[in-house]
Amino acid sequence: FKLILRRLALGVLTLVMVTIIVFVGEDALPGDACTAYLGRATALETKLAKCRDDFGLNQPAHERFFVWAGGALQGDLGVSTRRNKPISDLVQIRLRNTLLLGAAASAGGIPIAILLGVIAALTRDRAADLWISTSAIFAMTLPEFISATLLILFFSVWLGWLPGIVITRPDAPVFEFLQDIILPIIALAFVMTAHILRMVRTCVIDVMASDYVQMAILKGVPYWQVVFRHVLPNALLPTINLVALTLAWLLGGTVVIEVVFNYPGLGRLMLDSVSDRDLALVQAIALILAVLYVGLNLVADLLSLVANPRLRTMKV
Repeated sequence: FKLILRRLALGVLTLVMVTIIVFVGEDALPGDACTAYLGRATALETKLAKCRDDFGLNQPAHERFFVWAGGALQGDLGVSTRRNKPISDLVQIRLRNTLLLGAAASAGGIPIAILLGVIAALTRDRAADLWISTSAIFAMTLPEFISATLLILFFSVWLGWLPGIVITRPDAPVFEFLQDIILPIIALAFVMTAHILRMVRTCVIDVMASDYVQMAILKGVPYWQVVFRHVLPNALLPTINLVALTLAWLLGGTVVIEVVFNYPGLGRLMLDSVSDRDLALVQAIALILAVLYVGLNLVADLLSLVANPRLRTMKV
């Protein structure tokens, strides 16, 4: 219980630090939302002054931050200075799209990663293991934007099988995204699968070398019975934590993928809002992503406690 409370406290501290860092970084950039919208060279000073007064940009930075933070604590994320719409309305549909992409990539990538990891471990140092391990290392070292570009070049430009960019409107029903997000799903699952695969392989090899497994083999227990009854249950428990952490990492990967494929998610909206100097919208998206990241890390800690009861008695 103390460990959970400590993680919650660290999570809250992380959220506070993220919002402060994002606010300071965005506020330090030259210009503001009004100059980005009206143009510094063409806009009259009276128009700029009125715009800044309407959105409270004339207030000191610390006052603007506390006003925004107070509203966020009450569920009011403010109004977009560039789009002049409630931020909650803007991010709601984009959050759905990002979660759809992440969930689809996880649903396809995690089972494949576990299966390939087990196959690689059981065929250690043989052709299947070498091929799978080499492919995983290659996937881990390849940046997301390169793998995404290669997928577009091969499946969209050369073969013409799948669309290279997403042209579906952001608020379209989910089923309209199905064909457009196949390549983004593959690109996002590519690196995620490699990390989980390597962990599963290592855990299975370690359990196979343990004393109780070797004793079961010496006693004549059938090989596949040893694998399914003794090896896999004990080898897959440590990977539960990694899967949750990988899902948290997935949030960062979606930003790159959304930009490359023009996918209408939170990552794409955040990049556009940074270009527009829409500080309130940037703050809101950063807060949402941070909450998701902290939440997934907390889930990973809870799953670790369930998988390893010895952690419950550790002193913190």
